Amino acid sequence: MTALVSAEQSSLWALRTFGHAFADPALCCVALTHRSAGGVHNERLEFLGDSILNCAVARMLYDAHRDADEGTLSRQRASLVSGETLAQVAADLGVGEHLRLGTGELKSGGFRRASILADTLEALLGAIFLDAGFDAAAGAVRRILGSRLSDLPAVGALKDPKTRLQEALQARGFSLPVYTLTAVAGEAHAQVFTVHCEVAMLGIQATAQGVSRRRAEQLAADRVLASLPAEMRATS
Repeated sequence: MTALVSAEQSSLWALRTFGHAFADPALCCVALTHRSAGGVHNERLEFLGDSILNCAVARMLYDAHRDADEGTLSRQRASLVSGETLAQVAADLGVGEHLRLGTGELKSGGFRRASILADTLEALLGAIFLDAGFDAAAGAVRRILGSRLSDLPAVGALKDPKTRLQEALQARGFSLPVYTLTAVAGEAHAQVFTVHCEVAMLGIQATAQGVSRRRAEQLAADRVLASLPAEMRATS
């Protein structure tokens, strides 16, 4: 296991960052430990933190946007808890400087990898929940994501590319796009998926890669959207 900073420094950083003083500092250490380091790692805490994060963000949005319908709230939540958003937040908070990584991951730049940063942020929220309960974890979520509520894009822009592409095609009576998984490469913990998206009736197709099949499909759909006639893009 390779640690960039001491456990004490990480606990102090967690206090400054999340506003939470760990009664059990070992939880903070586990949350910052990637599976590559061996021994007890943060994947179980990540699982827990994911649920805590979704619930806390849902409550924040429910309180902040009292006239929004369920669909709008769901899209807003998806935007706030997306892997891209969490990775950016984690990077801004300096999570990478406190990660405990195995030698291989450290050498390959794991402390900058978006998926590791996002997962670790969720694990930290799970650790705070175990250490002090839901209110403490929800408070940490408000602290790190609350300012982003006012910066959410317009509701239409929050629709993911697959949804926007589907709606644009349906509005013109075209068949739905076909997504085909064409390749999966890499180790089990760091796979890259390649997906092909085709709209046969328009002769438009695109291929994209992502860290999950869903992500690759979204990226491929986004590329197809960009190739649609201007009048169709205006309705998406």
